[in-house]
Amino acid sequence: MENKWSLRLIRLAAIFGLLGAIIGSDMAGSGNYQIRPVHAHILVVGWLSIFVWGLFYRMFKIKSSKLVAAQGWTAGIGAVGLTAGMWLHLVKPFEINETFALIFYIVGGTILLISFVIFIIVTFMIEPVKGGQAS
Repeated sequence: MENKWSLRLIRLAAIFGLLGAIIGSDMAGSGNYQIRPVHAHILVVGWLSIFVWGLFYRMFKIKSSKLVAAQGWTAGIGAVGLTAGMWLHLVKPFEINETFALIFYIVGGTILLISFVIFIIVTFMIEPVKGGQAS
């Protein structure tokens, strides 16, 4: 289960990394830094955090595959929800309802927060490896 989620998370992180780089290039070229917070969160949450979670799952065997899946799903949904919600809230495209955008932003962030909490629990559920490295 860990290998499956490792690959999924690393692929998702790569998508976020490319998106963050594109947004950064566009902001630098246009001189419009309105979505700088979105750019920062895409890179820190979407690229960095999700990539590190993917590496963690590649390195360690976890006692509960259900927790790995729960953390992976909440990581992906939360990161997309937070960054998309933040973009909807700041840019207000498509004449989208401001309350909807704010709720989307808050729900995405809350799901991501849950993912971080699950990850903390996961770190205490590492199976011992030969040589006594994890405990």
